[in-house]
Amino acid sequence: MGVVDPTFWRGRRVLITGNTGFKGAWATLWLLELGAQVSGLALAPPTDPSLYDLARVGEAVPQDTVDIRDGEAVRAVVAARRPEVVLHMAAQSLVRYSFREPRETYEVNVIGTVNLLDAVRRDGGDVGVVVNVTSDKCYENREWEWGYREDEPMGGFDPYSSSKGCAELVTHAFRASFFSGPDAPRLASARAGNVIGGGDWGEDRLIPDVMRGALASSAIEVRHPDAIRPWQHVLNPLSGYLILAQAAWENPLHADAFNFGPADEDARSVSWILERLATRWPGPLDCRVDTNPRPHEATSLKLDSSRARARLGWQPVWDLDDALEATVAWYLGLRDGHDMRQSTLEQIRAFARGAPA
Repeated sequence: MGVVDPTFWRGRRVLITGNTGFKGAWATLWLLELGAQVSGLALAPPTDPSLYDLARVGEAVPQDTVDIRDGEAVRAVVAARRPEVVLHMAAQSLVRYSFREPRETYEVNVIGTVNLLDAVRRDGGDVGVVVNVTSDKCYENREWEWGYREDEPMGGFDPYSSSKGCAELVTHAFRASFFSGPDAPRLASARAGNVIGGGDWGEDRLIPDVMRGALASSAIEVRHPDAIRPWQHVLNPLSGYLILAQAAWENPLHADAFNFGPADEDARSVSWILERLATRWPGPLDCRVDTNPRPHEATSLKLDSSRARARLGWQPVWDLDDALEATVAWYLGLRDGHDMRQSTLEQIRAFARGAPA
């Protein structure tokens, strides 16, 4: 408990949905490093450039280019790949995009989850564990100063947050209705957000916006400088997802919802992050506050991860300083022409050893 166990993953058949995305690409490389037999279900990378392409994540990974909204295609992949563990990461993951495309957001995040879980129900005879990755924004955010716990009400002001709350309700219903028997797959959900790390090029996200501006020596538009978020390196929650899968495989009591958030002191404001980035980037960062009208975004959000610490033995390995150090180092490596697959793997290996970034 509490550590990613290479012996569990070695030779294990793992299907990752959304493996061409930022978090999915990191997960794919880590599982390959652990010796897992990884396959992917996703559309083409959602950004250009992308970690998937820059780090050559698709090398030796069987890839099914399938839209998670296509239920029959998802079912065919599950039947053909015969995974033992499924990490469901395929998502429309951007808050502001969800205001422009609410229908797509709900179709991907809610119906896509239904499609994946129904495929496991009908054709997942070898599946032992499914981890559905949702978001810290699944909670009905009341702008509290303390962290949300797993039994807080689901909800959300914007379509993205609401869709993730809906995905959690879908997960609960499938667990109770179809996956509660002694021989059924164990279905868990994982909630984390505001992950940072190398290779993120997402639209309207702080670190990608800053790194794009830094690499291009251009102005950086910043929204909500006083907004507080639970920032953490992407490898912290990924370690939680893998530890959760291990634990649920061994004990059905862990087929449950878990938060994976940083320590309280790492819930920081946007302006604090910008100040720390400026001390690490070897050159000026031209940051300007975006004063244009913009849709609603929560000003404060924290997670309480006591359940993951107590029941799984999980805790963050890298603090926020480590996360920022590793993130800046990755983008500097890209600027300087490094092999980004090797750079990414080196960070995964350092994290697995518990070494500082």
